[in-house]
Amino acid sequence: MFRTLAEVFRHGLKNRSFVIGGTISLLFFLIAFLSYFWTPYPVEDINIAEKLLKPSAKYLLGTDHFGRDILSMLIQGARNSVIVAFVAIGIGIGCGVPLGLMAAAKKGWLDELIMRFNDLTFAFPSLISAIMITAILGPGSVNSIIAIGIFNVPVFARVARGAALSIWKREFILAARSAGKGLFKISIEHILPNIASMLIVQATIQFALGILAEAGLSYLGLGTQPPMPSWGKMLNEAQTFMHFAPQLAIYPGVAIALTVMGLNLFGDGLRDVLDPKLRRRR
Repeated sequence: MFRTLAEVFRHGLKNRSFVIGGTISLLFFLIAFLSYFWTPYPVEDINIAEKLLKPSAKYLLGTDHFGRDILSMLIQGARNSVIVAFVAIGIGIGCGVPLGLMAAAKKGWLDELIMRFNDLTFAFPSLISAIMITAILGPGSVNSIIAIGIFNVPVFARVARGAALSIWKREFILAARSAGKGLFKISIEHILPNIASMLIVQATIQFALGILAEAGLSYLGLGTQPPMPSWGKMLNEAQTFMHFAPQLAIYPGVAIALTVMGLNLFGDGLRDVLDPKLRRRR
């Protein structure tokens, strides 16, 4: 375990995946943050007279079929992806980690109940589950967050339980129990800090999957609704113009691919940096 973030960063600079993935991820978050203050043009502005323009000094990436600036829509779409994925991850961690810690601490019928519920959830693909939930609740960003968050709960519950079970066998846990500490106090003071690095790595992976899920739901018309732009919605709208304006699909597709790749690389690098065994092998 590292004592400070400075140590994580110092060791991370020696890891190629950490550096490349971290750079791409940081750029993505900066672009999303920038959208709160500035975009080249308002994303709601429609100018049919300037539709489907090629990239130029005025419109760096051109315009879509409504004359909207594509660069502005990509910047705004990054913000929507961050919000949906971030809140959904928060739901997964906030509900799943306590369930996993509880299952590892109590064991018995409670552990069996939580794990069988996890198995039932994993029986359905994540995107199919999200489609089903949003179809019932209705389209929109809030319902997308709920759908993606619900699927994240069993993921974090399983990771937390598996990691916690190995910690419960350690001698310092036995010493804490001998000292009279209860299961809840041990879980919070000793178990959670020792599995935090694993949960952080899992969060980066689920964040990337959350962005993919949000794009998929928006592509199907169940996610972010107009006039708010979404990378998935941009892909959907680009289908009709693929033959004479393929850039409408290329830009959001590249944005999704780069962002997910960056987050996955960062997650792999972070795992290598935080795991002493992997670090020694290098």
